[in-house]
Amino acid sequence: MRRPFLSLMALAALALVPARARGGVVVGEAAPDFTLQDSKGAKHALSSYKGKLVVLEWVNYECPFVKRHYDTGNMQRLQRTYTGKGLVWLSVNSSAPGKQGHFAPDVVEAMLKERKAAASAYLLDSDGTVGRAYGAKTTPHMFVIDASGELIYAGGIDDKPSTDSTDVPGPKSYVQAALDEALAGKTVSTPTSTPYGCSVKY
Repeated sequence: MRRPFLSLMALAALALVPARARGGVVVGEAAPDFTLQDSKGAKHALSSYKGKLVVLEWVNYECPFVKRHYDTGNMQRLQRTYTGKGLVWLSVNSSAPGKQGHFAPDVVEAMLKERKAAASAYLLDSDGTVGRAYGAKTTPHMFVIDASGELIYAGGIDDKPSTDSTDVPGPKSYVQAALDEALAGKTVSTPTSTPYGCSVKY
């Protein structure tokens, strides 16, 4: 007779545990702070953006899943829309030197112009320290941090793991939904999802 009671207690306890994103960061807890240099040579500390919503987008321009979102302008549209609403959007590249997606800063700057990227900054994480701290697995892998510094979303950009550019208009955009809910003062309804894309080239 005690076993069903204990099972219910265990389930109740699990319901109180914050949603854990893949890799160790915990949705509902403080996002790991970091300082990284961008492609222009400026330094960015996550803590300096307290008071603003922040998006972290793991990127690798040679990844076909990333190309899908940039070739169609989907990623740039999201970047422009939400930076226009006062958010900070940080693209993070954790590719190690000599591996796919790693480029010198001047090459990155040319690529940003070519793609008309609209992120607040493109951050260089060549040793992978920040990527590993967040458990970034794929490109893209998305994280949303609220104004208090709490991680409120971690996972895929949407629910369509595809490289086909014709698939962009239809999927549910988890990131867009999370940002709209956060801006409206609501709790994010889908705080975690499974990220998809190319593996981060640590």
